[in-house]
Amino acid sequence: MENTASSHAVLGSAIVDQMVSREQMEALILTGRPVAFERCDFEGVDLSRLHMRDFEFSACSFIETSLYSASLTRTIWQGYRARQADFESADLTDAHFQSCDLNNTKWRRAKLPAASFKGCKLTGASFEEVSHLGLTFEDSLLISADLRRLSFRKQQLQALDFSDANLSGCDFRDAVFIGGSLRDAYLKQARFDGADLREADIGGLKLEDARLFRGATISRNQAAGLLMELGITVE
Repeated sequence: MENTASSHAVLGSAIVDQMVSREQMEALILTGRPVAFERCDFEGVDLSRLHMRDFEFSACSFIETSLYSASLTRTIWQGYRARQADFESADLTDAHFQSCDLNNTKWRRAKLPAASFKGCKLTGASFEEVSHLGLTFEDSLLISADLRRLSFRKQQLQALDFSDANLSGCDFRDAVFIGGSLRDAYLKQARFDGADLREADIGGLKLEDARLFRGATISRNQAAGLLMELGITVE
C-alpha cells in the first residue's frame, strides 16, 4: 500500500506479515482505533459480528473467512484474496475494494450503499437481497454472479463482464456500457430502456430476450449479429 507510514500514523497501528486470530482482532478493536493490516493471514477465521470500521487491508488473505454481520463501514481492501469468504449481512457502507480476488464470495443481505469494486474478480459471487444505493463496479469480472434486482440505472459501466450472470430484474435504464459483456446472461425482466450497448458484447441472446432491448441503442454490426444468432437471414 502506498504512503504506508503516513496512513498508519493516522490509523493508529500497523500489523504486517502475521496470522491473525479472532482473539487478536478483538484485542485490537478494544483499543478504539482503526488498524491497517498488510500481508496478513485471516484464512478460515471467524470474524463475524466484529466492529472493524475504518480498518485497512492490503495484500491479505481472507479465503473462506466468515465476516457474517460484521461492521466494515469505510474499510479499504486492496489486492487481497477472499475466495469463498462470507460477507452475509455485513455492513460495508462506503467500503472500497481494489484489485481483489472475491470469486465465489457471499454477500446475501449485506449493506453496500456507496461501496465500490474496481479491478476485482467476482466470478460466482452472490449479491442476493443486498442494499445497494450508490454501489458501483468498474473493470471487474462478474461472470456467473448472482446480481438479481440490482440497479445500474444511469451508470457508466466500465469493462464489466456479466457473462452467464443472473441479471433478472436488474435495471440498466439509461446506462452506458463501455466495453464489457452480457453474453449468455440471464435477463428475465431486466430493463434496458435508453441504455447504450454499442460497445458491449451482447451475443448469445435468445429470441425471448430480444424484446428486453426495446428502447436501447446498439450498433449495426450488433444488430446483424443478433439476427444471425436468432436464425434470421437478411438479404
